[in-house]
Order: sequence, then C-alpha cells, then structure tokens
Amino acid sequence: MPQAIAETLFDIAYLVLVITAGVRMWRGGRGGSLVRRFGVMAALLGAGDAFHLLPRVYALWSGGVDAHAAALGVGKLVTSITMTVFYVILYYIWRERYHIKGEKHWTAAMWALAALRGALCLLPQNRWLDPRPPLAFGILRNLPFAAIGVLIIVLFAREIKKSGDPAFRWMPLAVALSFAFYLPVVLWAERVPAIGMLMIPKTLCYVWIVGMGWKLYKQA
Repeated sequence: MPQAIAETLFDIAYLVLVITAGVRMWRGGRGGSLVRRFGVMAALLGAGDAFHLLPRVYALWSGGVDAHAAALGVGKLVTSITMTVFYVILYYIWRERYHIKGEKHWTAAMWALAALRGALCLLPQNRWLDPRPPLAFGILRNLPFAAIGVLIIVLFAREIKKSGDPAFRWMPLAVALSFAFYLPVVLWAERVPAIGMLMIPKTLCYVWIVGMGWKLYKQA
C-alpha cells in the first residue's frame, strides 16, 4: 500500500506538470519557435508516459503489475516510441538554438538511429504483452536509443563550450544522467526489482530538461 500511494502521487504529479507545461509553452505564444518545440516535446513526453504510468497506477491498486502485463506492455511500447521522438525534437532544438547550418550528416544519423529504434521496438520478438519479455530484445532495442543519447550529449556539449550558453549549460548532464539511471533498469530490473526505483531520478531528469525550456518561456 505505501508503494501504491507513493507511486500514484509521484506519477500523477509528474504527468500533470509536464503536460501542463508543455501545452502552455506550445500554445502560449511566447519565446518563438524554440519554445514551441519545447512545448511539443514536453507534451509528447507526458502523453507518451501516460500510456505506461496510468495503467501501472491502476495495476498497483488492482491485483499487481503481473495481472496487467498486457496493458503495461502496450504502454511501454508507446513510451519507447514517444521517447525516441522526444530526442528527435531535442535535436532540432539544438539546431535552432545554435543556428546550425549544414552538418546534415548529424540529421541523417539522428533519423537513421530513430528509425532503427522504432523498427526494433515493433518487432514481435519483443513480446510486449508477456509478463517476462526477453532481456535480449530489451538490450537490442536500446542500443540505438543509447546512441541517440550520446549524440545529443556530444552535440549540446560542443556548442555550449563554444557559446557558454547559460540556459542549456546543464543539458548534457541532464541527458547523461537520464540514461545512467535508465540503462541499469533495462539490464537488471527483472532480476532485482528494487533497481526499478531508478526510474524516479530518471523521470526527474526529464523534468529538469523540460524546466530548461520553461525558463526560456518565462523569460520571453
């Protein structure tokens, strides 16, 4: 019961926060296209995570997660796709923020990795509806996702070093920490369920990223 209460409060607060912030940035008419991109990215983040978190909240109060494996699996699939799109949008925020012209090889790499990630997520071998899906495919589909994360970290770090951008100075760290908390969950959470608690700081890293866009919105 304490776990159900704590997770429910955290998940609902998180979803309300990022979706509300996303819609306001998207529709607020302040900060130009950069802030609107942040708004779309944040709203997509919340909407995608809702497909997993809301069924999880329901499961915690009605029989446990194993009794609702199919609904949770579909939610994980949706979240996997939307998180990929999240980083594609963040890539275009990088291009706009730093006025990147050319360098289309990075665009090609981003879209290739995103397409590969999406294709791997859609393979039936993932067995999303099973209570215990195979670890091998969990690792496989996250390899291009991790590569996307590395690409985003390197690109932002490069431009921040050149410009000293104070607004996004912590972006590389926020992205790096989100993956540092997420990857152990992929690798070991099935065997050591307590590792799943790392999803809380991982989620807070995404709130941190959204907060950087919110700060630009409020300053506009």
